[in-house]
Amino acid sequence: MTITKRKMITQAAAAAAALVLPLAMTLGAARAQDKPYVMKISTPTLHDIPDAFARNYGAALEKDSGGRIKVELYPASQLGSIPRQIEGTQFGAIQCEIVPPEFMVGLDERFEVMAAPGLVDSQAQGQKVAADPAVLKLMLGLGADKGLHGAALFMAESSIIVSKTPIRTLADLKGKKIRILASQFQSQALERFGVTPVAMSLGDVLPAIQQGTIDGAVTGVGPVVNFHYIDAAKFITQTNQPAIFLIVEINRKWYESLPQDLRQLVDKDAATQSVAINPIAAKLLKESEDAWTASGGELIKLPPDQQAQFMKTLSSVGADVSATKPRLAAAYQIVTDAARRTRQASTQ
Repeated sequence: MTITKRKMITQAAAAAAALVLPLAMTLGAARAQDKPYVMKISTPTLHDIPDAFARNYGAALEKDSGGRIKVELYPASQLGSIPRQIEGTQFGAIQCEIVPPEFMVGLDERFEVMAAPGLVDSQAQGQKVAADPAVLKLMLGLGADKGLHGAALFMAESSIIVSKTPIRTLADLKGKKIRILASQFQSQALERFGVTPVAMSLGDVLPAIQQGTIDGAVTGVGPVVNFHYIDAAKFITQTNQPAIFLIVEINRKWYESLPQDLRQLVDKDAATQSVAINPIAAKLLKESEDAWTASGGELIKLPPDQQAQFMKTLSSVGADVSATKPRLAAAYQIVTDAARRTRQASTQ
């Protein structure tokens, strides 16, 4: 073979390689895009408002992403207690958690501000506060330096106290050991009525009531019904304070690994579903209350004068707790301003 012919063959091979390499890179990129991004969503409850949101959010993401995001749902603390879910989302073992924000007070004290007693009067008003732009800017930005990306905030329901013995008056609270969510707002509020508050994750509450470690718990009606508290505690006192809000947190590293269009989708669908959940939350609350009484449980309301005294006693808790903490005080001002605006709007 002549030198000229060998040179021609070499040049042809190089040209072919030049065509094949971009094609291979394109196919490789396409295969990478075809691989779905797995999003594990963790909630502490079962058949309740957080899980309804998770189901709807997951379905919306899979549909809107054309299957590029694959959602796995883990209700009832299957991936660990609430503190473990928070850690898992921080460090990437879990991609999304839906929990009351005050459980993250160890990351930033301002996370507990939504648990301030007396903040809202009703589920409907709470949903408006959760949608307030100033509140969203505050709450969704809190975990940014802790490995978290806030995606949505919404109100689930008002708190109740479930107890082994009936709490019909404020005097019945005195001397009780009551589980609270991890919040100084809750602990100081109940201490004013002679209660010993015990911070506890949801999964530990029912065994603690059964064993007599605590006399009752601040929680929502949904968990009480769906985790079958009825055999251990038959009484629910509808104090309606504080409000139980839920925050949707995404692992920041996972979020930032997504293509830009999927990042926008994660935020858009979370915001959409945080509004869509509102009528569902109201419906689930009514169903839970009906189920409780149908199973032999009792719903108790404090007498009107006692409820008024309860609210009066709670009214200064938020300001007192935040008085010596400038960052918490500023956050408290933001949410109370939003509460005042929404309260005024509802009366006009």
